Amino acid sequence: MNAPTKNPARQSVQQALLQRWMALSEREKRLLSWGAMFMALAILWWWGLAPALRTVREAPTQQTQLDAQWQQLSDLQIQAQALQKLPRMTQVAALKALQNTTTELLGAGAKLNTTGDRSTVTLTAITPEALARWLSQVRVQARAVPIEAHLERTPNQRQDASPSATPKPPLWSGSVVLSLPAS
Repeated sequence: MNAPTKNPARQSVQQALLQRWMALSEREKRLLSWGAMFMALAILWWWGLAPALRTVREAPTQQTQLDAQWQQLSDLQIQAQALQKLPRMTQVAALKALQNTTTELLGAGAKLNTTGDRSTVTLTAITPEALARWLSQVRVQARAVPIEAHLERTPNQRQDASPSATPKPPLWSGSVVLSLPAS
């Protein structure tokens, strides 16, 4: 077996470095050795230990966030399973529940128009909280699913006249199309 031949240019560089090293005094050799050791430790710290320590330090926060997400997903799973266990609702019962929920939560700010298994609710100046509560209740009580929404924010005209009053959130107007359970 032949030993691999070394690159002549590389050998000449190595020879030059070795000669330069031999020409250095003991003190210079010691300083260069300490400097090289310091650089090796710095590289080990930056690329090896610091990222690992950062991961260990951030792990509890990430674990807390993941636990919260897991709990939220578990709650959603329980809600979905509860909805699946509910008895089937007729379209007439769903429409009645939709009308009751809309009247109760949105009042005169909503008009309901139903065609077949679709209902369109036209909204006028509804608060975000009322809209969110209504959507939640419509899903549970009428088993209606929003399939289309065209909403736009409008400034809240019911602002207090006093300058120190906190600004009111904008209101929502537009339409929401809901799919009712099939008969």
